[in-house]
Amino acid sequence: MSSERIHLLLHDAAAREASDVHIVAGYPVTYRVHGRLEPIGEVLDADRAAALIESILPERLSGHLHEGKNFDFSVAIEYEGKPCRFRANAYVAQSHWCACLRHVPNDIPLFEWMNFPRGLAERLITHTNGLVIVTGVTGSGKSTTLAAMVNLLNEQGGCRIITIEEPIEYMHHAISTSVITQREVGRDVDSFHDGLKYGLRQDPDVILVGEIRDRETAQMALSAAETGHLILTTLHTRDAKGAVTRLVDLFPHAAQDDVRSQLSLSLRSVVSQHLLPAKSGTGKRVLALEIMHVNTPVRVAIKFGKIDSLESAIQTGRRDGMVTLDDELDRLTKSGAISRETALRFAKNPDQIG
Repeated sequence: MSSERIHLLLHDAAAREASDVHIVAGYPVTYRVHGRLEPIGEVLDADRAAALIESILPERLSGHLHEGKNFDFSVAIEYEGKPCRFRANAYVAQSHWCACLRHVPNDIPLFEWMNFPRGLAERLITHTNGLVIVTGVTGSGKSTTLAAMVNLLNEQGGCRIITIEEPIEYMHHAISTSVITQREVGRDVDSFHDGLKYGLRQDPDVILVGEIRDRETAQMALSAAETGHLILTTLHTRDAKGAVTRLVDLFPHAAQDDVRSQLSLSLRSVVSQHLLPAKSGTGKRVLALEIMHVNTPVRVAIKFGKIDSLESAIQTGRRDGMVTLDDELDRLTKSGAISRETALRFAKNPDQIG
């Protein structure tokens, strides 16, 4: 019965164009539709919530809820005759099992649909080596952006691409003369670190690392970026400056000077994403970007730990294609895409919003 119930809920979520489905004891099942939470049905008690989650666990995890506190996996149903996939995270909160399932579209979205500048994507993937970071809070579209960039590389051909994901979200198909392999953490490989370590032995040009979470993965990514590989990855930070500090802070204090020096040479760009409510209050959210490319002032600021000066480096780097978040918010406000109230809420310096 729980299996039937969860599949009906996921089918309904797909029909409503929900981005996420929340299963939390003490609440109804709740969808996030275009950024808004919508409760569905009756309040779940702890047993019903756990039964729903247990019913969608993959075989390798089935019956093992008592052995951990967090599980990542994927779920697939059929919707309108096509597979409909969700990225799932099951977790414990106040001793009760909960879950969040994020809908992953079958087709990789176009840059035009995302309002992500295609020219920026082309610039990011033309690097023959180095580290490109897409950062933002949970749900800001980081994975979608990277999937679109990998798809662009795949379509151009002549590229050996490896992705290491937890779980695999968008499926990339064999195209042109490229070769792409996708490895799922927990199923195909034990960790992001192992995926990178062994991926370097698989003749890669580009490696996508779903997320850098620990020192070992960060060190391996930096080393790979230095040795002729383009590394695409994500971090959970609110801005470009935060991505730099987050990466450095993964290392012990005694090693941070060396890491900053290494990062100043290997980092190529950081793109920070925000998905904001549209001024109309309905429909898909609006993408706002902060863009930092590594030029000489940025490189010097990173190397010597002058992180606060990165803001001014981005401001003065417009000719190099850099964009501050406040400039982007001001542009979106003037174009009518977002309200002034939304811009002020997300701005770093509200005085810059016209």
